[in-house]
Amino acid sequence: MREFTYNRDTKETKISISLNLDGSGLNSIDTGIAFFDHMLQQISTHGLIDLQIKCEGDLKVDMHHTVEDVGIAMGECINKALGDKKGITRFAHSYVTFDECLTRTAMDLCNRPYFIWNVKNTLEKVGEMDQELFPEFFKSIVTEARMNCHIENLYGDNNHHIIESCFKSFALALKQAVSIDPRKKDIPSSKGKL
Repeated sequence: MREFTYNRDTKETKISISLNLDGSGLNSIDTGIAFFDHMLQQISTHGLIDLQIKCEGDLKVDMHHTVEDVGIAMGECINKALGDKKGITRFAHSYVTFDECLTRTAMDLCNRPYFIWNVKNTLEKVGEMDQELFPEFFKSIVTEARMNCHIENLYGDNNHHIIESCFKSFALALKQAVSIDPRKKDIPSSKGKL
């Protein structure tokens, strides 16, 4: 099993995460932000990642530290759970429709973090979350997991649908990228190293 447990304790957040890349989508998530919990459940459910998250953040200040630090902790768990990355598929992409919208995620687990967020929204908030928090979360998880990830909403009108399709598309791409290809015995790189 490719799994990792991580605890992160700062003056802004106290986080405990357990992640299993070879799970079935079981999850227990409590960040204190209901809409964020719902989005993290999408990653677990559609990525078939068992995920337990408990976060106590300084929500009296705002949601930024909680969202960013959960991304940091999740990215660290993904990176550690992948180990040496031998045999992984590495490259992946996913298109997700959600009613009127279409979103694409392309991913490379290459050890070179780079993040593109090409998502336009018409509201300041989705649920209780500021729109600007969503790219902050993904930037944090991408950086710590050491992946290249581009998330783009191709079209859509409903802000809830747009954001949820981003999380679902990310989940499906991640599921594919971390999957083991039985034909690959070594590091998936012509250089022999990621």
